Amino acid sequence: MVIDPAQKRALERQHYKIVGPNEHFGVKPCHWMRQKLLYGRACYKEEFYGIQTHRCMQMAPAINDCTHQCVFCWRTQGFEGRNEKWDEPEAVFEQLIDAQRLLISGYKGDERCDMKLWKEAQEPKQVAISLSGEPTMYPYLSDFIGICKRRGMTTFVVTNGTNPEVLEKMDNLPTQLYVTVAAPDKETYKSVCRPLIDDGWQKLNRTLELLPSLKARTRTTIRHTLVEGYNFHPGDEKEMRGYAKLDEKADPMFIEPKGYVFVGGSRTREGMGMKNMPSHENIRKFGEALGTYLGHQLALERKDSRVVLLTKDKSLIKIQV
Repeated sequence: MVIDPAQKRALERQHYKIVGPNEHFGVKPCHWMRQKLLYGRACYKEEFYGIQTHRCMQMAPAINDCTHQCVFCWRTQGFEGRNEKWDEPEAVFEQLIDAQRLLISGYKGDERCDMKLWKEAQEPKQVAISLSGEPTMYPYLSDFIGICKRRGMTTFVVTNGTNPEVLEKMDNLPTQLYVTVAAPDKETYKSVCRPLIDDGWQKLNRTLELLPSLKARTRTTIRHTLVEGYNFHPGDEKEMRGYAKLDEKADPMFIEPKGYVFVGGSRTREGMGMKNMPSHENIRKFGEALGTYLGHQLALERKDSRVVLLTKDKSLIKIQV
């Protein structure tokens, strides 16, 4: 199905570029692209992993398809569907690059813009497959990543973990695979992630069980998106241990506890507000407690992004390409 016209208008007002005949691809430069081009301030992933913020293309291959309606999601919800016709990656890849170039073209006329960085940004070297929707619902995700690899591009995929069978069968895994674990238990999962499928919790746990077998082929990361008052209560030992038990099952290379930010579609949801944004101090304390329990080091942190990085081996942090 082609995207709902009302949804398309809403996304375009938010500066998304919809790509492809079947309109399920989307591109949108993030806040940190602007910060890097105009002020030289990089995304935390540049500091943590070494990717170049200004050469990162943030996109989604299934912009309107998801198995969750998370309370914290920046996505405009209520338009969820199931595509019946999908564009093959070879047919749209150049269109995605062109869309990225168009979206950042205006920076060239801004006197604050670093022209060297802007020129480099015309040739993305990193693809963040994390913008909107659930990327594993795109049936050609492996092929898409394969194209990126052949072009010398690194890839990050962020998944909610509800399609473990897709990850298991992929020939091409991303450079770094993120699994969002936004609940320490099944009850919290149902209230915070609001799954649209009956067995979401079971499938997430299957994905976590699968992760150790993928470590030879991709860098595995658990992302804890923490929403104060929902899935995060500072100082709650039982809650922290619930997250830790899931992390033990996944045995990831990296763990990122990260604070929710009151932006995008989440601002329209009843009950959500600035009060739900944890302080960096509390994110750090949670990370330290989690690290102590799991035997991970708190390796890096970024206060402005409310995120800390835990790992057992600091030598693995920077991507080798």
